[in-house]
Amino acid sequence: MASPRLALNLNQALRSRAALKAVQPIKRGFATPIHHSINTESTTLSNGLTIATEHSPWAQTSTVGMWIDAGSRAETDQTNGTAHFLEHLAFKGTKNRTQMQLELEIENMGGHLNAYTSRENTVYYAKSFNSDVPATVSILSDILQHSKLESSAIERERDVILREQEEVDKQLEEVVFDHLHATAFQGQPLGRTILGPKENIASIKRDDLVNYIKQNYTAERMVLVGAGGVPHQQLVELAEKHFSDLPTAPPNVTSHSIAQFQKRQPDFVGSEVRIRDDTIPTANIAIAVEGVSWKDDDYFTALVTQAIVGNWDRAMGNSPYLGSKLSTFIHENKLANSFMSFSTSYSDTGLWGIYLVTENKTQIDDLVHFTLREWSRLSYNVTGAETERAKAQLKASILLSLDGTTAVAEDIGRQIVTTGRRMDPEEVERVVGSITEKDVMDFARRKLWDQDVAVSAVGSIEGLLDYNRQVQSLSPPMPDHVTNRLQNPE
Repeated sequence: MASPRLALNLNQALRSRAALKAVQPIKRGFATPIHHSINTESTTLSNGLTIATEHSPWAQTSTVGMWIDAGSRAETDQTNGTAHFLEHLAFKGTKNRTQMQLELEIENMGGHLNAYTSRENTVYYAKSFNSDVPATVSILSDILQHSKLESSAIERERDVILREQEEVDKQLEEVVFDHLHATAFQGQPLGRTILGPKENIASIKRDDLVNYIKQNYTAERMVLVGAGGVPHQQLVELAEKHFSDLPTAPPNVTSHSIAQFQKRQPDFVGSEVRIRDDTIPTANIAIAVEGVSWKDDDYFTALVTQAIVGNWDRAMGNSPYLGSKLSTFIHENKLANSFMSFSTSYSDTGLWGIYLVTENKTQIDDLVHFTLREWSRLSYNVTGAETERAKAQLKASILLSLDGTTAVAEDIGRQIVTTGRRMDPEEVERVVGSITEKDVMDFARRKLWDQDVAVSAVGSIEGLLDYNRQVQSLSPPMPDHVTNRLQNPE
């Protein structure tokens, strides 16, 4: 792990929202300016590196970072954990700066250097005063292209990462969601954890790290992002100075064989994993169907549907109406401590579901059954009022998340590295605003009704109903008036 003096935030969640459709690939040649929206400018260098910015002339600070289209999904079973390991070592010194020099340079300018790894991305970014942007770009370039990866640092970081893994293993939500991915995408890269198994952490070698960089840190898979007071042209010039030598593609890759490096869409597997531990006082259960990708036309409809199901925690109090039908029902019947609906998207797939926590061990069966019956209801009985409430919540969540240059940079980086373009907030608000209750019901019929589910359960789960009964809860008999309407549309 990087020094605390660098304010490294390894667990920072991705807050950005992706676009509905990717634009056509950009033709390579001279640096070509492209206006993705009123607020976002983008230029692609001849080696394929994209520079994207949102310039705010009144801003005193800027966030500049590199978004890389490579995370744990780009690893193999044998090298799982390499991307995260690299992130740790990036701050341990380069060919041009020792670890101490790196730390002092950042601290002396009052800046913050941050990084995180996800299943599909690795991100390094820095926040500084506008006048220090050239220095921060120089540091980012040095870290990404000239890290020393010394054997002594590698050995030290093994213990650091193992301790980090021990801490993650204590966080039940993290454990449940890691198992959810493992069972939903069995035997596939997306099912692996980000930190990797203990045996890999103990055996990863310098050659593994170097090979990962060669295969994945290529210009066409990287986006240099700036948000705040940095002008677009300034960042383009800095990119040409510091990143023009980045290779376009991995070494020894011909145009004929490039396809093997492209992601293969994973198969969703209806399945379950149960880890019973009666020393844990609660049952912690995640249930999901196959969701949508960042680029899917249903992306925002999935989010609106998620918001209709809602989130709830008994600490909210005793209000008779808590924002969703499911929260009201669970609250009144004391079925759970909390629940959280989610719609997690990746470049070509996703998981849509709910995370339930309860200490009411004798009614786990009822909790899961009525939760899945609520999902089924969404296929034929969604009101305009609950749709509008969900849309308002979603728009507020998205727009409020774009508070500050770092949040804007993350939004730009995530969208462009995933889809090739950025939807500005006004476009997002317009798209969300156009979604109707009919769109929600259509989405639910296609994605929720009578679909296979993936289940991950940890803790006191003896009362969790049989997997086949869970699936049956998602396909009860359709009401006659709905069946007639579907068979005889107007």
